This record gives sequence, C-alpha cells and structure tokens, in this order.
Amino acid sequence: MTSATWIVRFDEPGRGTRLRVAVKDLIDMEGVPTTNGSRVIAASALPAAADATCLAGARAAASRGDAVIAGKTNLHELAYGVTGINPWYGTPVNPLDPSRVPGGSSSGSAVAVASGEADVAYGSDTGGSIRIPAACCAVVGLKTTRGRVSLEGVAPLAPSLDTVGPLALTVERAAQGLALMDQSFAGMTEPVPVIGRLRLPAGAWIDAALDHALAAYAASTGARVVDVALPMWSEATHAAMTILSAEAWTAHAELWREHASDLSADVARRLELASLISQDEVVAAWEVGRDWAAALCTLFESVGAVALPLLADEPPAIAQAARLSEIRYTAPFNLSGGPALALPVASAGPWPACLQLAGPPHSEEALLATGAIIEKVSGFARY
Repeated sequence: MTSATWIVRFDEPGRGTRLRVAVKDLIDMEGVPTTNGSRVIAASALPAAADATCLAGARAAASRGDAVIAGKTNLHELAYGVTGINPWYGTPVNPLDPSRVPGGSSSGSAVAVASGEADVAYGSDTGGSIRIPAACCAVVGLKTTRGRVSLEGVAPLAPSLDTVGPLALTVERAAQGLALMDQSFAGMTEPVPVIGRLRLPAGAWIDAALDHALAAYAASTGARVVDVALPMWSEATHAAMTILSAEAWTAHAELWREHASDLSADVARRLELASLISQDEVVAAWEVGRDWAAALCTLFESVGAVALPLLADEPPAIAQAARLSEIRYTAPFNLSGGPALALPVASAGPWPACLQLAGPPHSEEALLATGAIIEKVSGFARY
C-alpha cells in the first residue's frame, strides 16, 4: 500500500514496542531504488547496492527487534523546494488542514510522523527542508550540525550545506531519531541557561506565542531570556541561497539539460535560474558566510541558544504555496553550519506557532534538552 506520504511502503506496522522509522527517499537503502522524488530518476534507478551510512543505527535497532523501517517517504522533487508539492508522486496531505501545504522538501517525513504512521522520520535540511515541514505540520524537526551525520549514500543537493536529521512528534522522539543517525549521541544534557530572543518580522500572534513559551521556560528553570540582534540576517539569507542554488545547479545540470521538460515546473525553473549564478557571486557569498559565522560565534559567547520564529505567518494554502519561500527563517543556519531545532508551541492564532532554537556547532544535546522543557511548559497540545 502506498499513499502520497510514501514512495515505498514496506509494511504497515502498528503502534507497539518497536520504533517505526520512515526514511526520506533521497537516502540509499540496500535493494531499493532511490528516486529523489523524481520520475526521471526513478525511470532508470537501480536498487541501491548498500545502505547510506546514516541508516546503520536504524538497521542495528531493527536487528534487535527495537525498530522497524516502515518505508521511504515522498519529498519535493530533488529536495529542491519548500512547499512539498510533488506532481509525480502526489502531495502529502497536511493532517492539520488538507488545504494547506505540508512544507518541504521533507514533506512525506513530516506527514508520516504528524499522521501517526511513523514514530521517527529521517529528513534532510539544506535550506530548511526539515524545519519548514515541521512547522507546517506542527511536529519537531532537527537540523543537525553540518558533518555530524554522514552524508555517504545521500543524494546531494548542495553538499556544502546538506545535513540529515530527524522529525518526530516530540522532542524525546527526535532525540531517539538522532541516536539512530549518530551513534555518538549520548542523550540530552543540561538545558540552556541564557536564550537570546531574535525578533524578526512576524505575525503578532507568533511573537506572543514564542514570548509566552520562553517566559514559561525561564520561570520553570531560572534561565534568562534576553533580546539580541543579528544585523546580517538578510545578507546571510541571500548568501545561503546563492550557494545552495549554485551547488544545486552543479549537482543537477546534466539532468536539467537532458530532461528539463520532465521535471516539476518549479524545479526546472529554479535550476534554470541557478545556472546564471557566477563564480564571483559564490565567492562573495562565502565571504558573507565567514562573517556571519563569526557574528554567531561572538553571540554564542553570551547566550547558549537563539530563539526566533521559523515561519512569519501560518502555512499558506496550496494555491498560494509559493508564499512559503517568503515567510521562512531558516537558511542562515545552514550557512553557519550549526544545529537548529523547530518545535510547535501553543498560540492564540490560526495555527500552532513554531519556535526555532539555534545553537553553536555540536550543541544538539543542549538544544534538545531545552526544547523538551519548552515543549512541556508551553501548553501546546496537538489539535
């Protein structure tokens, strides 16, 4: 049985003692073709000769009877888009509101956990592709530190920015997912004692929800929340997208030249525009990236994490899907390379707000510990 959530469904394990694991279909799995959400690639794809390295933990858990791999999930074609709309395999249905986008590119992974069909899902995040669908589907998503989880056997989009990380209903489950991907992960540590609140343009109901959740965290832990500024935010966003697009063109130029008319219209157009980016623009973008990373490093000397919105507004309807690119706050953390956690918090608005917590490289343990407390005290309940 398959649905738009899944490209391949191996079985239908019910809830039980085994962790049900979903895997985004740009991650190689021995004996199964990797489609990357593309009918062009699927047409000639052979079964993978070996698992991607990041599947080793899930395979080990499955061999012990602690987990089962439920299938491979759908995605925005080539992982090159944020809406999650896929004309070839269908668009995964957002379980909170079928009229709205599921977010992408890890759309199937987010929907699998949001709908209760998986406990943990593997996703990839190059410019927000784990965190954006997490926000759209009101689940937890973790962009990991660049290089922490092996990319061997993972189809590239922009290798300098690509990461693999977990999605789940809860922070605890997300931590279990990270443990499968990175077997050096020993669990959550101490929560962050000082959080820097970065205020970016967003709906008043989102700001109020984030402030309430952070205040509840401070009250329960004695932590401090202080306002911070990052003047390079817009510049870093532009630089990240320049690098992402240039590397996506390098990865998929031949595919576009031979099969542009057989790709999703939005993906084909994005690749066409990416082909126009000059090497000088890429060099300039990396110069911005170095300055941006230095600015964050300085900030993290005084705060343990930065808190900000993930989306500036509620997820758009499918008919207005392109708007999602305009309201996301994600790519600068791909440029700097550090981790970022997305988690839903209660709001008085039309949708759960999504709080993004970003930290210095290899601070996943503290971010997850902090997120677990915020999750507990923020008052969020799944609708």
